[in-house]
Amino acid sequence: MSDFSVSELRRLDLTLLLVFLGLIRHRKALDVAADLGLTQSAISQSLRRLRDIFGDELFLRRPHGMEPTALALALEPPVAAAVEALRGALGAARAFDPATATGVVRIAALDAEQAVLIPPLAARLRALARGLTLSVLPLGRGAAMEALAEGRTDLALGYVWDVPEAICSERLHEETFVVAGLPRALPRAPALDLDAYCAADHVLISPAGDLRGVVDDQLQAMGRARRVVLGLPAFLPALAAVAASGALVTLPARLGRTFAAGFGLVTATPPIEVRRFPVSVFWHRRNQADPRTIWLRAQVALAAAG
Repeated sequence: MSDFSVSELRRLDLTLLLVFLGLIRHRKALDVAADLGLTQSAISQSLRRLRDIFGDELFLRRPHGMEPTALALALEPPVAAAVEALRGALGAARAFDPATATGVVRIAALDAEQAVLIPPLAARLRALARGLTLSVLPLGRGAAMEALAEGRTDLALGYVWDVPEAICSERLHEETFVVAGLPRALPRAPALDLDAYCAADHVLISPAGDLRGVVDDQLQAMGRARRVVLGLPAFLPALAAVAASGALVTLPARLGRTFAAGFGLVTATPPIEVRRFPVSVFWHRRNQADPRTIWLRAQVALAAAG
């Protein structure tokens, strides 16, 4: 396709470009309509105009959704760059007022951060920015970084060892671990010796379904082992399972100390040194100077400091 003339460029408008990018990301007209606050009819009309302007189908209807053509995929990077440049220029030129702000804030977070950080953050948004709706996406590390890069989420919470170059981060706190169990399973809490720890049954939290974690690797290095009787993908169900079974669970300290008592559990210090990890907030570099993103990051930090 040759370069656009001025008259051809005049046929494009920002809504068309946003519809185009929305279809690239969501692959479904209904989702794009909901995201942009438009009707499905408006999305269909915009797609007809885009096809006429570019002389290409751009998106082919398939049972699973709209499949972009080769031209649509080639157009995505320059169109996204142009829209982000305009967004950045306009965002930098205006102040963000939480009291009058509206829209959806999307944050990627797995269950530990959902349980510990999202409730106080939601309370802050409700008090300071009632026009904002908070939506949490349960995305793992890689998927969360992709969502930030694609603009499908505003922030991500958690820990990532290898942060992509385009992603910025700020450490919220460093996390340690505790062991949670029924009082009869931890009679000397908060003390716990290695023999008692290894003799107990254990619940392991692993979103991937693994039945082995960093604790098992460390025990093996010491010539010891533990028996994992249950693997679960989330922490709060693990606490419920521990309360029902009498097993132990090793989990992040903030989450354990916040929720263990509600399940009738006590906590103890692990008898081995479990690797600490940082919990951070992540955002895309294109939003580094965006007033809305800056304000949201500050609210996350205050919620974490709680």
